[in-house]
Amino acid sequence: MSVNDDLPAAPAAPVAAVGSGIADPAPLGLAAFALTTFLLSAFNAGWMTTASGLAWLGYAFAYGGLGQLLAGMWEFRNRNVFGATAFSSYGGFWIGLGLYFVLVGNGLLAHPLLAHEFSKDVGWILLAFAIFNTYMLIWSTQVNAAIFAVFLTLEATEVILFIGNLSGSSGTVKFGGYIGVLTAVCAWYASAAGVANGMGGRFSVPVGRPLVAPRV
Repeated sequence: MSVNDDLPAAPAAPVAAVGSGIADPAPLGLAAFALTTFLLSAFNAGWMTTASGLAWLGYAFAYGGLGQLLAGMWEFRNRNVFGATAFSSYGGFWIGLGLYFVLVGNGLLAHPLLAHEFSKDVGWILLAFAIFNTYMLIWSTQVNAAIFAVFLTLEATEVILFIGNLSGSSGTVKFGGYIGVLTAVCAWYASAAGVANGMGGRFSVPVGRPLVAPRV
């Protein structure tokens, strides 16, 4: 018998826990999109009568832009191609729109004879993103009803706004602002659901089933 047989066994070395990935970044991306969309849409709807109407600009860079871009990068980490594409693209949209306004649009608006070119530019930008949003809307049918509602109302917003801007119709732009506010509400709802359901606590928020069953 060895003298070591009477000694207590040494505790086993702790085993490192297997990494489970990162928290779902979608609620952040949706919240960032919702707030910035709300600010710009409230201006388009004519609600900011006693404000400059430029409250959206800083948040286009810091929240709607950077926040969504970060969420998109984290969705790449989660291997979520839909979320990564959507958040990264719309993060780029807000940053690009902010840069366009600062570098080009503000100068055009300062000259009455060139102001109409600002609306035309914005119309073309929105048309381009409406094309992108069309296929994202189709693929959103495989996510859930809440996300589909976000992309459906966003599609309507972009189509109405690009028509309004290209035609120079202030009434159409105002109507697009109302639909944009609805888009923000849908995005906030989906974000709130993601936070509540991700916490795994007592409260859960329904998001609805996918309209089209994803391929297994």
